[in-house]
Amino acid sequence: MITSSDNSSNFNRGDLIRGKWNGVRYRVERLLGQGSNGKVYLVYEGSRARALKFGFSAAELQSEVNALKAISAAEPKQESYLLDVDDAELGGHRLPFYVMRFVEGERLHQYLGAKGLDWFPLVAYNLLCKLGQLHRSGWIFGDLKADNVLVTGYGQVHLVDYGGATLQGKSVKQFTEIYDRGYWRGGERLADEGYDLFSFAVLWLQMMQKESLEAQASKLLPQNRTTEWLIQQLRTNRRLSPYEPSLTRMINGKAYSTREECAAWQRLLRGSANHPDERFVSGNQTMSGTAVKGMFAVSVMLLCGAVYMVWQQ
Repeated sequence: MITSSDNSSNFNRGDLIRGKWNGVRYRVERLLGQGSNGKVYLVYEGSRARALKFGFSAAELQSEVNALKAISAAEPKQESYLLDVDDAELGGHRLPFYVMRFVEGERLHQYLGAKGLDWFPLVAYNLLCKLGQLHRSGWIFGDLKADNVLVTGYGQVHLVDYGGATLQGKSVKQFTEIYDRGYWRGGERLADEGYDLFSFAVLWLQMMQKESLEAQASKLLPQNRTTEWLIQQLRTNRRLSPYEPSLTRMINGKAYSTREECAAWQRLLRGSANHPDERFVSGNQTMSGTAVKGMFAVSVMLLCGAVYMVWQQ
């Protein structure tokens, strides 16, 4: 078993990786990221960009692969998440890896920083839908945080780093404290839909606060880090006020179904699309051109969502 201290999975631009069993060759472009359980590289299979992840532990990597297979099986009409699973051999080491399609997106804070916070409701809704897709496959994401969310185009959302993906009913295996309901004394670290929904609520509170939650939480005594404190922060955040009932349910552990919360946000978005001045305009500022395009995207995505809900029934 390869450990996190092993440097055998260090690759440079131009290096070739060949799968031992499937024989597919990948040319390394650059390192995309590194976490506690592996490294992710941008690679090319011919002219096609891919994301290739090496795992430090074969067992942990297999768990991620199982999650991605389940998602792909649950959404057969979507392009498969998982493209290849194989081993590479280098310097006498066996390096397990898997390959996903590569998404050229922006981190959540970068996207909203460039587009503006007017895009928050649409991006948040799409993130809820993405979590719902995962939940229907029997898994929860576990380590939901801003760094694990990519946004493209008109607010389309992609989750990255499935290292925390956990079968529902099991103990959450990977988390970040500030997004963890156990850290806030809000419940067990058990993989259920409510766990991801709690993290979702904290994520948006984090994004909309002037001072980061980490900085504020560091000033609190452990016994004062509670869901009540989070809800108080939520109630004083003007931008989040239209979504307070849903976010409060999530923090209080009263949101049991991602599907139901998606429907609630869909209704709020429909109201925003009909009355953009009430939801999408900050202060006395007029809506930007990109936000107007976003409203069109809201309408289209709501229609698609409605068709999908009917199709699912």
